[in-house]
Formats: sequence, C-alpha cells, structure tokens
Amino acid sequence: MNDLRYVARWGDPADAVTLPSGVTSLLGTALGVDAPRPAAHAAVLPCATLDAPVLDDLRAACARVDTDDAARLAHAAGKSTEDLLRLRAGDAPGAPDAVARPGGHDEVAALLAVCARHRVAVVPFGGGTSVVGGLAADREGYAGVLALDLAGLGRLLRLDPVSRTATFEAGVRAPHAERLLAAEGLTLGHFPQSFEYASLGGFAATRSSGQASAGYGRFDRMVVGLRAATPIGTLDVGRAPESAAGPDLRQLLLGSEGVFGVVTELTLRVRPAPAAQRYAGWTFPSFADGARALRSLAQDGPLPTVLRLSDETETAMNAATSGQAADGGCLAVVGFEGTEADVAARADGASRRLAELGGTSLGEAPGEQWRAGRFRAPYLRDALLDAGALAETLETATFWDRLPETYAAVRDALVETLAAAGTPPIVLCHISHVYETGASLYFTVVAAQAQDPVAQWRSAKVAASDAIAATGATITHHHGVGRDHRPWYAREIGPVGAAALRGVKDSLDPHGILNPGILLP
Repeated sequence: MNDLRYVARWGDPADAVTLPSGVTSLLGTALGVDAPRPAAHAAVLPCATLDAPVLDDLRAACARVDTDDAARLAHAAGKSTEDLLRLRAGDAPGAPDAVARPGGHDEVAALLAVCARHRVAVVPFGGGTSVVGGLAADREGYAGVLALDLAGLGRLLRLDPVSRTATFEAGVRAPHAERLLAAEGLTLGHFPQSFEYASLGGFAATRSSGQASAGYGRFDRMVVGLRAATPIGTLDVGRAPESAAGPDLRQLLLGSEGVFGVVTELTLRVRPAPAAQRYAGWTFPSFADGARALRSLAQDGPLPTVLRLSDETETAMNAATSGQAADGGCLAVVGFEGTEADVAARADGASRRLAELGGTSLGEAPGEQWRAGRFRAPYLRDALLDAGALAETLETATFWDRLPETYAAVRDALVETLAAAGTPPIVLCHISHVYETGASLYFTVVAAQAQDPVAQWRSAKVAASDAIAATGATITHHHGVGRDHRPWYAREIGPVGAAALRGVKDSLDPHGILNPGILLP
C-alpha cells in the first residue's frame, strides 16, 4: 500500500470560505462543536490488481492510461460528506487500479471491449461530483477497476441555430458549455449547485435538475438525442423532437448512472440567452403559507424561472451566515429570465399574486444575494467539516398534498436519530423545484461530529430514507440512486421493475462490468 497526501474538499481550495463568527458561536452553543478536524491525512490506497497483460491491452485501446497514485486517488470517490470524511481519515477503498482518459467515442468503445474480455469493472467518471456513492464500484469477482475519465471528450460537435440544438461530447464541463453557447447568444439554462465542476454526461446519467428548472426544465427534458458506447456496441437514439416509434430508448440511458452504457455524445435543446434577469426576495409568515403561494404560481402562473422557499430554520441560518438580523418568517427567492417584456410582465403578475397570498416583498437585494452565492454551499460544508461539525444534505420530491407530511416526517426522523446518539442537530429545508403536481424538498443537516461520523450519518440517512418511503415520496429527485439509495429504489420500483432493469443490463452489458453495485437492485 502507498501513502499520499490529499485534501478532501469541494472545488478550488482558493475559493474556500471562513465561517462567520455568528455561525461559529452557534455551532458551539447550540451543537457543542468545539473540536476542529484536519482536512487531510495520508491516504492509504489499496494495492492495484490489474496485471501487466491487461494494462497492455488497455493501453493498446487508449492513448493514455495512468496507474500512478495521484491519478488513482483523484478518482477514488465522489463528493458526499461520507466520501470526504473517509478521505480526510486517510481511507480510500474506492481508488481504481488505473485511470483511462479516452479522446473520443471510439476509444471508449475499445476500452469497454477490453474490459469485457478481461472482466474489469468500469466506472465512468465525469466531474466526480456524485453525492450518493455513484463512483464506488464493486471489486469482488473482477480483475480490477478502471476509472473512465471522460474529460477528453470535451468538444462542441454541432450547433443548429435553426432547430436550436447543440451536440456536445459528454465530457464537456457545464461552464465550458455555457461559454461556447454564449458566443452564439444561446444557453442551456441548466445551473445545478454542481455547475462549476459537473459534466454534461453526468447531468444526463443522473437526471440532473438545475436551480432554474421551473423556467428551463430538467436536464433530461433537454436531451433530444444521445450516443452511448456499450460492451456490445454503439447505441444511437433520438432522430426527431418527439416520436411514436416504440418506447423512447433515450430513457434507458438517462438516469442510468453508467450501468447500461457510457454516454459519449448528447444533442441538447438550447435557448436564447436571456436579455433580462430579475431576482427578488419575498417573505411569508410560515413554511405552509409560502408553500401554498409557490403551488399557486406553479399551477396557475405566472411561473417564474427560479422559485424557491426556505423554511423558518433555513431562513434564520442564512441570515446568520450573511451577517443579517433574522426577522422570522420564510424567505422565498423568485427569479425571472427572458426578454425585457416577458420578464416585466411575469414579474409584475407574480408580484400581485404573491401579495394576494400573504407575501411581503423584500425587494431585489435578497434575490440578487442568492444568485451571487448560489454555488457556495459546498464550500460552506467544507468549513463546517473543518470546524468539527457534520454537514450533509438529502432530497426528495412528492405531490403537493403529501408535501407537509413528508416534510415533517423526514425532519423528525433526522432530529430524533441524531439526538438519540447525543448530537442534537439543526435541520434546514427548502423547496427547490416546483411542478404543477408537486415539488422537491431539500434538507440540510448540521450536528457535532460523533467519534464515528460516517456511522453517525448513515444511521440518520437510513431513518430519513425510511420516512421518505413511508410517506410515498421518491427516494431521490436529482441526486441520483448510486449505492446509497439502492435499497429504497428497489422498494420504489418493485420486483417487476427491478427485473426489467436487470433484463436491460443483461442485454447491453452481459459481463456486468459497467459500474457494478450502482443503481440496480
């Protein structure tokens, strides 16, 4: 085994944040956090198991295959709190034996053929931002594990301004895609919290949903065509905007998390870049009042581009982290993007409706503040982990009539489980995506780290997941299934659904090499 120093953090260390004094005081007085934790230990990598003939075949298929410790460690895990805690403790069991960096679809296909022949497990690796254990492949029964880093598939292949579609290779990172489109006056409009580092292929593989989903739609709705490499050949699907030619095979790959094939190209719907953007804050007396207002806009309009609502605790915590006084109530962020006339009309109509529903306008400052800091939360998590706090998130979605029950059940499960272990938590929640029929709930948990914080969080996550299932909500709205959600996903789709997925797996990946242990019950 080899030792290597690695700092387990989100994103660029230069963008690290410092906890405001108010938050530091709150951690100590409310949660008893008083023991800073180091962010880096010497990481211990498992011994590589791929033998020389296999590596020779891999290198014949791909121009670049790395086996050095730095490459292996950089592909050892995703970015969940459990991943970071393990790496901070020096534990890197998910490190692959080698990292292949293909330059195009043909090299991906050739690598899969080699891996099928030698029974090497393959982990497709886009931006590495999974927070559900989506990069932790099974090792047992395989000759080794290969991380398939798709960063080399980074080109815009075609742009069709008439149809308003763009075809990208799957390794293109989201910021680069937006820069390429902006040069032509276009945008995808897809801005999840992982935006700065995630890849387009990763968005497709996990059914990502961006913060502006109310206006631009979920990522899977943007996909009009895709190409994927499988161990038995290439799959090209999507030749028209919509089709009645049998089941939509795009849906086999969207959300499949790399277990059926490796997405290498995506043809996506694009939109004109907005000429105007207007973001504002509104406050409501309670979370229930705010949720009713959001439901009204989602069902009867005018529908904003961004529509979010924080509960009382999250509203107060956000005020503390920004150095503002908390005045109670629940903060809603309401944003509009589009042409000048469209934005003005929708914003004015929504303002009248929100006021009728009991909302109080706070002006543009809260909305602009949210927009300026919307990608900062993972950096705040790093600072909380450094301070000795446990900080993690989970999410779900359900129909509007079940939303209050699911909100209460999940919150109670988290509080009771962590308090029983001697670490009473702070639990925050917001509605982050809305639909005519329902909405998503996004929970953030902060508590003092126990002696074994990984086990501490696992027990809380199990309780919360059981509560989600018991109230009839989905186990995940946009984080994906990965390894963490598999037991609840199996219950959600039932034995017939699981059998159908297994049938697809057996057909496209008969040797079972693609991301084993992920997604499939």
